[in-house]
Amino acid sequence: MRTIKVGTRQSALALTQTGQVVDRLQQLAAETGFECRFEIVKIVTKGDRILDVTLSKVGGKGLFVKEIEQALLSGEIDMAVHSMKDVPSERQPGLVLGAVPKREDPRDVLITNGPKELDALPQGARVGTSSLRRQAQLLANRPDLRVEPVRGNIDSRLRKLEGEGFDAIVLAAAGLARMGWGDRISGYLPPELCIPAVGQGALGIECRADDAGLRGLLAQLQHEPTALAVRAERAFLARLNGGCQVPIGAHAVLLEPDAAGSASPAAEAAPAIRLVGMVGRPDGSELYRSSVSGTDPERLGRELAEELLARGGGRILAEYGLAAEESETSPEEV
Repeated sequence: MRTIKVGTRQSALALTQTGQVVDRLQQLAAETGFECRFEIVKIVTKGDRILDVTLSKVGGKGLFVKEIEQALLSGEIDMAVHSMKDVPSERQPGLVLGAVPKREDPRDVLITNGPKELDALPQGARVGTSSLRRQAQLLANRPDLRVEPVRGNIDSRLRKLEGEGFDAIVLAAAGLARMGWGDRISGYLPPELCIPAVGQGALGIECRADDAGLRGLLAQLQHEPTALAVRAERAFLARLNGGCQVPIGAHAVLLEPDAAGSASPAAEAAPAIRLVGMVGRPDGSELYRSSVSGTDPERLGRELAEELLARGGGRILAEYGLAAEESETSPEEV
């Protein structure tokens, strides 16, 4: 019987979502006669070690996956469970995403000590988040807010809300749902107000490209609508060459057939996708948003990125020393 070693970060959320994936894989293995057992391997990443500064100041890509991918390549582990928003657009040679399971709720949420809506927070309310994407969109809507960094795992952030005088903190709905803490949510921030991070709410199951047996098992977890949406979002991010130094967000949804308008018979088999995206300044003083629709996820991502670059996003990226990639490669925060 094969032992499959599953790499994961050691946070409570990472271990919980990895355990949920492993439970499902055990069911699928039993149903298909794939004889195996699973062993979870905890791995500490750079992003986990550096907690005294915001991710935007740490810089770089793959802060939460690099060490895990190295363990995959060395054979220390056989597969890894990542939050897709942590996975860089560039793939490591020899590694593949074996599955993108069905997405959880991609929205951001407010956890508050009082009013449950953003508009109802008091003037000058103190809001905790270390995401520049969230910060920019919050301040674009409420310039009076005092947005301050708060890092750590979900449970530690919740404790900081109680003990450090915040009026609210902003987290991802998906993490709270996976932890069974949905009752802590005070209110949801719709994408019209706060566009999520690329890949937010989705998981990526990574393995070695030459592991045919494991890839066959993982393929049964694939949720194609989620995979298509995430491909569009990641193509947008790849074209912008975006990291965590500049606020960038994107959210794709698959449309009902009649929502895309008329289509040629040859195109009817491909689902229509609507992709919205944003690029802005951390202080919310400049924010560019737009949307595109179509059937090719990579083309949509590049098209939307080009539009936002032309409207002012390119200038913002350049000011932060980031140059958008002239690349057709398609493809961080809790």
